Amino acid sequence: MTPGNNGASTPEDDDPFGYLYADGQANGAQPPSGGYGYPNSVNRVRPVGTRQYGTPQGQPAPQQQGVYGQAPQQQGAHGRPNAHYAAPETFPGGAPAPQQSGHGGGGGGRGPNTKGLLIGAVAVVAAVVIGIAVAMTSSGSEDDKGGDEAGGGSTANPTQSESTEPSPSASDGAEEEAELPATDAKSLRLSPGVATASEVEGARSDGGVYVANLNKPGASVTWTVDGIPEEGLYTLFTGYSTAGEDQSMTLTVNGKEFGSKLNMSNFTGAEDGDFAKGWTTTYAYPTLNKGTNTISLSCADGDKCNVLLDQFSLKKGKVES
Repeated sequence: MTPGNNGASTPEDDDPFGYLYADGQANGAQPPSGGYGYPNSVNRVRPVGTRQYGTPQGQPAPQQQGVYGQAPQQQGAHGRPNAHYAAPETFPGGAPAPQQSGHGGGGGGRGPNTKGLLIGAVAVVAAVVIGIAVAMTSSGSEDDKGGDEAGGGSTANPTQSESTEPSPSASDGAEEEAELPATDAKSLRLSPGVATASEVEGARSDGGVYVANLNKPGASVTWTVDGIPEEGLYTLFTGYSTAGEDQSMTLTVNGKEFGSKLNMSNFTGAEDGDFAKGWTTTYAYPTLNKGTNTISLSCADGDKCNVLLDQFSLKKGKVES
């Protein structure tokens, strides 16, 4: 089947290999001799090196003058292409095409910015270290605060890192209280007619010794207190025994009568005469001076003094036990 002729010099007839086919030969196609083999075809193929730039056909191309490897400057009108221009790569020894950088943006093949990456890594590590330090500092501050609020004591269920022994702060407080003076019957100064005894059981002083014969006007005991650490309010504890009716006596501090009578009631409910059952404690809140103070308990007019006295002790501040 032969395709129809759509007219001479149509694009489909412009076939450089048309002379190889029957229809091409029927249309007069010839082997290439400067053209594609068709009559009146455009001459697009020529041997290598025969192309001329602006040189009349049949004349040799003029020799190019200039520095080796550099194309001569071309002359032409401003804004118009020069007919004699030839690309540098068409000349012997012409400049090679520029190599593309693998990293873009020039730099002559420079490698990655390792210095910037190193600085960034160091900054990240420093930020992490600072964060950890701040967290540890905040955690330590919270632990200290919790210890202060809890009074420094141990918890009911201590962890492995905690000790079940009292903390130093608690021990210091106990030692401070223990340093306050205390005395018993054997160390008190007794007025005439007042004596110590130990027949009634239950006295808490050393050896069960207590002061007797206070149940008469003018009887008294005096305690000279040394070593008060500072001026202020203290709690004076008085150990005694009474039975039957409630009692009360006069308390004197540094030569001045202290408030109302010292309450020496029968808190145990001991029957009349049963002093062994009546041992108990009462207290008052005198203000003491720093250093030495004098405390006296006496049976003044109107007092009820049927008591046995075994000891005195002090605590800082206003307490009840």
